[in-house]
Amino acid sequence: MTSLKPIRRSIGIAAILAFGLVGALTGCTTPGTDPTPTTPTPGLVEFVDDLGNAVTVNNPQRVVACMGSFANMWELAGGTLIGATEDVYDQYELTSTDVETVGDFTAPNLELIIALEPDFVIMTGASGGKGGGVAQSDLRGTLVGAGITVAYFTVSTFEDYLRVLGIMTSITDRTDLYEANGTAVGDQIDALLAQVAGTAETPNVLLMTTYSGGTRVQDSSTMTGTMLAELGAVNLADAHPSLLRDFSLESIIELNPDFILVVPMGNDTEAAMKNLQEATAANPAWASLDAVKNERYVVLQPALFLYKPNANWADSYQKLFDILYT
Repeated sequence: MTSLKPIRRSIGIAAILAFGLVGALTGCTTPGTDPTPTTPTPGLVEFVDDLGNAVTVNNPQRVVACMGSFANMWELAGGTLIGATEDVYDQYELTSTDVETVGDFTAPNLELIIALEPDFVIMTGASGGKGGGVAQSDLRGTLVGAGITVAYFTVSTFEDYLRVLGIMTSITDRTDLYEANGTAVGDQIDALLAQVAGTAETPNVLLMTTYSGGTRVQDSSTMTGTMLAELGAVNLADAHPSLLRDFSLESIIELNPDFILVVPMGNDTEAAMKNLQEATAANPAWASLDAVKNERYVVLQPALFLYKPNANWADSYQKLFDILYT
């Protein structure tokens, strides 16, 4: 039996923590044998999920993921799925066959999930989401009452991704995939951060999300905001929190950021950008901003900066590094 509690990844010691976790997950290997499993033999795994629930799983074969990024993560960990929420098809490709759709992650369909007779359901511990919807934590009682094992995870940073991937690969007994899709990605990120440590530049950044109904500013607590902070950027919203409550074009013009980065939300990027473009075009001072004049007004790819990039997390860091420093 493996007893597992989440650990956190600290920048600069990622490899140490990651291999420590792998050791905790797999136990000992007979000397002289190949540690890469050819036929996984997972056993009983215990851990505490991100909502504080004690969870025990034993080689689950009928797994449902109630968030697209978790469906992708489970497959990256070597698992297969029988059910997933429909948002998985927004930015991910499933390798499992005959996967049933169980609603959107904002409102998973309990009847459909239970009808699949899963032995493990992966859910998000985050509340809200696009369009609001039902908090998945509200569904736990019904699922547990039906004899179904449920685990909740919350992923906002690469550190979170690495931790959850470690739990998933302990369940599937695929430490090779933890290394390929986790620690190897972390090594690439650490190499970029080492380059940043060697520069005295501290670019200031305005980070925004835009959708058909408006525009919002993000601080360093968000997924992309965290990456920018690790890459040495100064997020103007951290020092000016009023920007988070009220998008003010006048305030942005006064702050004159070095970079303006925009993440479109929704299924239609063009519609998401239209509102912001109309607002900026209405103020001639927008064109005088340093970021605009210097072509540092950049629209970021939703696949890397809105949806969780998972195994492509290093690509997200690389894209931001290239924007800031090349």
